[in-house]
Amino acid sequence: MGSKGKACKVDTCKKHPANCVTMVPIFNHLDRQQMEDVMHHVHAVTFNQGDTIYRAGDQATSLYITQTGKIKIYRLSDEGKEQIVRILLPGDFTGELAVFKDSVHEAYAEAMVQTKVCMISRTTMQKLIMNYPSVSLKILEEFANRLEQSETQTTRFATEPVDSRLILFLVENMDVHNQRVELPMSYKDLASYLGTTPETVSRVLKELQVKGYIRKESHQRIDILNVDALLML
Repeated sequence: MGSKGKACKVDTCKKHPANCVTMVPIFNHLDRQQMEDVMHHVHAVTFNQGDTIYRAGDQATSLYITQTGKIKIYRLSDEGKEQIVRILLPGDFTGELAVFKDSVHEAYAEAMVQTKVCMISRTTMQKLIMNYPSVSLKILEEFANRLEQSETQTTRFATEPVDSRLILFLVENMDVHNQRVELPMSYKDLASYLGTTPETVSRVLKELQVKGYIRKESHQRIDILNVDALLML
């Protein structure tokens, strides 16, 4: 774990486990008594913006659940270029490989804003899975979802131009009720995720607005005015 993480105070820690356990899909299907059992094994930690939660090469010893804030999972190329793999929002988790095998992290995890994380050790997770087998099925379900997302992202990198990648990202992250997108990251991080540059992201968004496909309400908030037409580009 990164050296900057700060263990929360005892009084606030008591409030964290319940929230973490009830909001994360791998646990929230358990009954109340079972969730209370899980809560006893959770250790809450607060990370400030920019803090490293773990590094590539670190021993993977815990499951990390995002309670509040945002975490970016990224890799570094041989040239030191950052490639964001995914963004973790409240209820998302990382470090699940540690549950099944003795391994090291293959990517970096960094707090994008002040972030509260709930941690459960590998040995504890293995005991919980023995007691509640349905937890392992939920973790495997998440594995399948991430594999699908990874394959989709790889395919888009190989076959889709940057404009299309950005458009698909906007539509997939759109609130279907109001057709609004709240970007979960800065243009710099979005560019890293899409395999382009911040300047290109800014240019494409400006062009889409000029053509009447979107309306930028702020740097992070975008209204999609014509979804069908946007997908036809």
